[in-house]
Amino acid sequence: MKTLIVALVCLAGCDGILPAPDFEQMIDQHKLKAFAATSYFSDGRAMRPPADGTIARDVRLGPPELVRGKTAAGAYVEHIPIPLDRAAIEHGRHDFETYCGVCHGLTGDGSSVVARHMELRRPPSLVSGKVVAFPVGRVFTVTEEGYGLMPSYRHQLTAQRRWQIVAYLGALQLSQHAQLAALPSPVRTDAERALATKATP
Repeated sequence: MKTLIVALVCLAGCDGILPAPDFEQMIDQHKLKAFAATSYFSDGRAMRPPADGTIARDVRLGPPELVRGKTAAGAYVEHIPIPLDRAAIEHGRHDFETYCGVCHGLTGDGSSVVARHMELRRPPSLVSGKVVAFPVGRVFTVTEEGYGLMPSYRHQLTAQRRWQIVAYLGALQLSQHAQLAALPSPVRTDAERALATKATP
């Protein structure tokens, strides 16, 4: 405590001896700005290239099929590269209805309150038209990179969760275009019975 008091007394007595703080130096700092030219570096650029092997912090690491939806050669993958079960599809449904259904509608048909107010470009149907023919990798890439007015969701959702959305979308598409003959026997029997009941007045 005594040391602190002595220090304060000494500082108080230094008025006029120490130079006044120069706040202008903080405002007008001597530094190189982005994209500026400089003779300090041999290439004349102020901005320095990243060190070899540097990876941006938002880059997803892993096999390209899993994290980009494309093969190493750049082709869209045709099959979902994660294990799928009923729980995974349910997770995909939850995320689809949270993130995608707002614009594309809960059934993926492009009909929603938000879509009705998007006059510039309405969200397309995901269960009809050319989207149905897209390889799963292309659909995943849209969630990774965004498309048109749609933003990327790579910061909100992991690759795993976005693949689950793609899987659920496949189920939605199948529900809209399922052929009766393609259904498993017990399911087909139930469906035929339901259709017959519906057709009966």
